[in-house]
Amino acid sequence: MLKYQYYPITVPDRGAGGKTGNWRVVRPLVNKSKCIGCKACFMFCPEDTIKIDESDGKVYVDYDYCKGCGVCSNVCPVKAIEMVSEA
Repeated sequence: MLKYQYYPITVPDRGAGGKTGNWRVVRPLVNKSKCIGCKACFMFCPEDTIKIDESDGKVYVDYDYCKGCGVCSNVCPVKAIEMVSEA
């Protein structure tokens, strides 16, 4: 018989690591036409910078605190998030 372990989804405090400043090298760019609103990126974001737009249920990024780690881009099932250069 298989045993399942359940792990709670935790959310860090807003800007747990502080504001990004000018050191971020890449940033996530959300293609709203591709986004299906699954919120996988929201659940996996380690800095709580993925926000949900209440008007359409899709996501956007709070660039003040985003560190550019790329987790959101990697977990997006439809590749609606692309990491682009800050330059």
